[in-house]
Amino acid sequence: MPKVLVVDDEEHIRMLYEEELKAEGYEVVSVATGRGILDLIEKEKPDIIILDIKMVDCNGLDVLQQVRNKYYNLPVILSTAYETYKSDIKSMAADAYVVKSFDLTELKKKIKQCLEAKALEK
Repeated sequence: MPKVLVVDDEEHIRMLYEEELKAEGYEVVSVATGRGILDLIEKEKPDIIILDIKMVDCNGLDVLQQVRNKYYNLPVILSTAYETYKSDIKSMAADAYVVKSFDLTELKKKIKQCLEAKALEK
């Protein structure tokens, strides 16, 4: 069962993602901040990360850079309410970019694609 790490400062988003992704058969760990992300990855060993960009206490693009510096093969999906970040050069380091919606069809599709691509690398 693949493990998904959800990093988002909005509790209702974390709860929605947890419920929907668990129903899809994923193990889900969620946190409200990207601070200490490298330690959390080491502890939880997720197969994929869903990362918010605009959080109260940190910038998700900076968190993405930390992840890429140490775990360059770990898939990361940026999930944000702001489409404008898609053109940010830092966003290109992510495997996918999804605009937040209560319909998680697109997010689920991207998770599946990223995990399939990761499996092909092995």
